[in-house]
Amino acid sequence: MSSAASQTEKSDKSSVGPLDVLVLGVGNILLSDEGAGVHVVNRFQERYSLADSIEVIDGGTSGMDLLPLIENRTHLFIVDVINASTGRPGQVQRIALTDPPAYFRQKVTPHQLGLNEVLALADMSGTMPGSIVLFGVIPKSMETGLDLSPEVEAGLESLLEMLVAELESMGLAPQARAAGA
Repeated sequence: MSSAASQTEKSDKSSVGPLDVLVLGVGNILLSDEGAGVHVVNRFQERYSLADSIEVIDGGTSGMDLLPLIENRTHLFIVDVINASTGRPGQVQRIALTDPPAYFRQKVTPHQLGLNEVLALADMSGTMPGSIVLFGVIPKSMETGLDLSPEVEAGLESLLEMLVAELESMGLAPQARAAGA
């Protein structure tokens, strides 16, 4: 399939028909800050009720097992740690991906061996989500441990706010759950 045809299909998926959104947290919670994406999606599910068109998945380090979960979605939001040449630990970024396989070849996330291949296969098979956005936080520590660094812990709230704002802009505002619900 030509790149132009692939781009047309991606545009069609994100602008026509019902929305089918996947919020995917990835990372390894055994390597301190590397698990930030998983922590974000878990908190997101605890704090908010979501429209039926939104699915939230803890992708952990699943790799190729993620392919059937992302195929043909109108929107894919990936939450993960990111490598950044500038910035400080805990700093968050929203990155709209126009060519996801090429972007992940740059090793933006430290563990993404599976993400690059998953997105490349989705692209080759014509099942790439119409819109892909990476919500990332710069890690401080990738050492073995279950606790997040204080900097990344503080950044998670910003990531949650960014994710909620993104969904609100699509008319899919998450509803805050009652405390203790």
